[in-house]
Amino acid sequence: MQPFDIDLVYLWVDGDDPVWLKKKERFTGKQVDFSEANNRGRYVDNDELKYSLRSAEKYVPWIRRIYIVTDNQCPEWLRGDNPRIRIVDHKEILPEEALPCFNSSVIEYFLYKIPGLAEHFLFANDDMFFNKALSPDYFFDGNGLPIVRLKKKLLGKWHYPLKKVVRGQLGQYTSMVVEGASLVEQKYGRYYSGVPHHNVDAYVKSDYRRAVEEVFDVQVKQSLSSRIRTYGDMHRSAFSYYSLAIGRGHLKYVGRRESSRILVHKQNYAARLHEYQPDLFCLNDSQRSKESDRKEIKPFLEERFPEKSSFEK
Repeated sequence: MQPFDIDLVYLWVDGDDPVWLKKKERFTGKQVDFSEANNRGRYVDNDELKYSLRSAEKYVPWIRRIYIVTDNQCPEWLRGDNPRIRIVDHKEILPEEALPCFNSSVIEYFLYKIPGLAEHFLFANDDMFFNKALSPDYFFDGNGLPIVRLKKKLLGKWHYPLKKVVRGQLGQYTSMVVEGASLVEQKYGRYYSGVPHHNVDAYVKSDYRRAVEEVFDVQVKQSLSSRIRTYGDMHRSAFSYYSLAIGRGHLKYVGRRESSRILVHKQNYAARLHEYQPDLFCLNDSQRSKESDRKEIKPFLEERFPEKSSFEK
């Protein structure tokens, strides 16, 4: 048994909630299908969280407590009397000037402020799933340092901050990751060219807090007014690069057999899992997905994780 507690944190939103949707449109305008930052796929709820929790209970039962970070919402199927799970509202952790917030990057900055969060925690989006029985040492070493999983796809070196024309060429997500890696190189002389594996990540709360409040405080403060994801926002992968640079993490390059990202619009979920048998997988919805693609998600997940968890009514 691991000598320390490990919690699991999710972000979750019901993008079809009319109250939430009206509030979002008031601050960000209507969703645009082809927009990288403000498309339906970024906010739609395909019931992924229910099945991710099923996968967590089945494959990582040693998790102490689970926190679901939301904007004044709660899944209708979630049991309110299970002591191992708690809804955390944005107002509990985000500074007032950042509210209301529809930008996952900004929300992620303040995970360390979750009341009662363990020093060691895992972070997942609701579309990420455990696919095999995994032990705590899959995510942390014996001293509690996180295993930082990156893909070997190389990030080219750029000077921080990126010029506007370069940002446009790279796209929002890639430019945020590149800027974080470049800033870590400026501060610590180490450049990590691997990209995030787009799956469940491990963190140490005190290091996370230091990254937000001290190391990247300028960048974090600049992003507080970004209601949706915006060029120049700091991606949390910078916190992992920082941990590696100061010797507070272990780098592990991974491939599809360990961490698979499955694109919803390609509808090849079962085939991909059968081919790679990954430890973790992500069903990535996006601006490329159609409603016909999304209709395939729930049947697939129900077949994959048919047993109700103790978190469901």
